[in-house]
Amino acid sequence: MPMCRNIKTLFNFDPPVTDQEIRDASLQFVRKISGFTKPSKTNEAAFLAAVDEIAAVSARLLASLETSASPKDRDEEAARRKARSAERFAS
Repeated sequence: MPMCRNIKTLFNFDPPVTDQEIRDASLQFVRKISGFTKPSKTNEAAFLAAVDEIAAVSARLLASLETSASPKDRDEEAARRKARSAERFAS
C-alpha cells in the first residue's frame, strides 16, 4: 500500500528534522485517517489532541532510530520529489 504523498520521510536528514516538520506530518496523518481537513468545533479538541500525541510518539521514534547510512541531503530529496511530481502530472 503506497504512503500518502503528503507525508514525507523524516528520518536521517541533514540538517535533522524540526519539531514543526514532525507536527506537520502528524497533522497530515490525522487529516488522512479522520477524513477532516478542518474538524468541527465538536471534534476539534480530539483532533488536536491526536495531532499532539502522534507528534510526540513520532519525535520519540525518530530520536531512537539508528542507521549506518549517511544522512540524506534535504535539497536533493526535494529536487527528487519535485521531479517525480512533474513526471506524474505531465500532460
